[in-house]
Amino acid sequence: MAHADLQDRLTAIFRNVFDDEEIVLAPDLTAADVDGWDSLSHLRLMLNVEKAFKVKFTAAEVGRLKNVGDLESLLASKL
Repeated sequence: MAHADLQDRLTAIFRNVFDDEEIVLAPDLTAADVDGWDSLSHLRLMLNVEKAFKVKFTAAEVGRLKNVGDLESLLASKL
């Protein structure tokens, strides 16, 4: 999957989970940058990403994620 396609799909998921059509993804975007990104919304985000891309993340993989760039890299490695 092309990087632009992956980012477009992730953007749609983020906007849906956080109910914010203004979210613009960047590799250095973190939970601190998004209103409402707490532990519960993080779980919802990861579940939505897994479902949309038909992948599974381990708890350790999710625990190592520091920003959107890390998520994109992890996701690309599974596709």
